[in-house]
Amino acid sequence: MKLVLVAVAVLAGVLGVACTRERPEVRAEAHKWVESGALLVDVRTPEEFADGHLPGALNIPVDQLSERLGELGSPEKPVVVYCRSGKRSTRAETMLKERGFQQVLNLGPMSAWE
Repeated sequence: MKLVLVAVAVLAGVLGVACTRERPEVRAEAHKWVESGALLVDVRTPEEFADGHLPGALNIPVDQLSERLGELGSPEKPVVVYCRSGKRSTRAETMLKERGFQQVLNLGPMSAWE
């Protein structure tokens, strides 16, 4: 039974990431948030960031996010997170919400911006 629950959770995560890519409303919402002053955070590695990133994005790798929360400012400030595929941005979204950031939008993959 435990194995079935784990399999369902993994599948739901994969489908959630795939659905984010195909939902233009997420892209539109992310653009709206950023235009209104939300912080855009790229949670990929510095090397990935250096290879290309969205204009105005702050690079905080998901593995460093807990230690670098101060760089995000107030937990009341809206934050849009993204990565390469959506997996790390999902982790970042969860982590930020657990730490009091309630206005967090997971764009998913960087390609969803366009």
